[in-house]
Amino acid sequence: MNIRRPMTIVFVVSLALLLLAPQGVIAQSEGGEKSFKQEELDQLLAPIALYPDSLLSQILMASTYPIEVVQADRWVNQNESLKGDALTAALEKQSWDPSVKSLVNFPQVLQMMNEKLDWTHKLGDAFLSQQKDVMDTLQTLRKKAKSEGNLETTKEQKVIVEKETQTIIIESSSPQVVYVPTYNPVVVYGPWWYPAYPPYYYHPPGYVVGGPMYAFGAGVAMGAAWGYAWGGCHWGHGEVDIDINRNTNINQNINRNKYANKVSNREGGRGSWKHNPEHRKGVSYRDKSTAQRFDKGASRDARSREAFRGRDKTGRQDLARSGADRGSLGRGGDKKRKDAGGFERSGSKKRSGGSAFGGYERGSRTKDYSGRGRKSMSSSRSRGSIGKSRGGGGRGRR
Repeated sequence: MNIRRPMTIVFVVSLALLLLAPQGVIAQSEGGEKSFKQEELDQLLAPIALYPDSLLSQILMASTYPIEVVQADRWVNQNESLKGDALTAALEKQSWDPSVKSLVNFPQVLQMMNEKLDWTHKLGDAFLSQQKDVMDTLQTLRKKAKSEGNLETTKEQKVIVEKETQTIIIESSSPQVVYVPTYNPVVVYGPWWYPAYPPYYYHPPGYVVGGPMYAFGAGVAMGAAWGYAWGGCHWGHGEVDIDINRNTNINQNINRNKYANKVSNREGGRGSWKHNPEHRKGVSYRDKSTAQRFDKGASRDARSREAFRGRDKTGRQDLARSGADRGSLGRGGDKKRKDAGGFERSGSKKRSGGSAFGGYERGSRTKDYSGRGRKSMSSSRSRGSIGKSRGGGGRGRR
């Protein structure tokens, strides 16, 4: 079993922002205005728009539960030896949302979402507040890539264009294997049309800069975790659909009855995806209208602060320990490195090839987030609440 190496203080800053930022401070939707402008949606969605539909839908749903994504990423690394029935039994004991469990099949995707928690948080907020806009933007990006000749059927994937609607569907060539593409958003869609909003860009471990513009890594065989992947893109309605009885042939040991009432519109475990605030675990919503929609009113900020201080029973103490401990940053030869956005992160042998979403996080926003993080941490230290979690936990990565 490979125990994770310590996390850097950057994670603490990101987590503090997620949990402590008051509603409306990050952004506030007033007078019916949309929380995200079109250029922001393009920026957020560019790195995943060309993923196969089945995986894409899981990422969209899971992004609304950023704390559980972090927990799953840590769990995967600590339990990488689990296979078959052992993995099935262990996953069923976890309380995460099914979309998060499904990503256990894709450690690289979990790593991306965990390392770039700010992006994951914003992606989830966009999907919650503007689901149809998100789905429409994904289609627009796919059409741009196809018009540039950069989205075609290959041995790894099928690209299907529906005649009547011109909707572009991306499927795996084999139902037993999913291939995750790696591509440069600045190039694959043609010249980027919003210079002030450069797209996020993630280099997975092992990626060679200057390599193919659009490439596939090793295929991921569908294992027990994929039994929880029962969401799919419903492009015609601009939403994600759920069929809880999907993938029963992959994992028949899931207690699907406990999820049946988490679906809206239709009966029998089928219908539109419905966000479950219980899995949000204290993370503030971006705007008041979204918070009110999920019955998270004025008490949200107070509950978030209590949770982050380790007084909540949802397991926040564990996350605080994993992020705040700086005493062992040098353990095991771990060295600080900076990603393309200028953020320091912990490097390890298994992460030696990792980079980050670069352009968006440079400049003034980096200073802004750092300043806000220092302010939050300083305030918390003065109350003696965070100091307890800074003695010696850890962070690492598969």
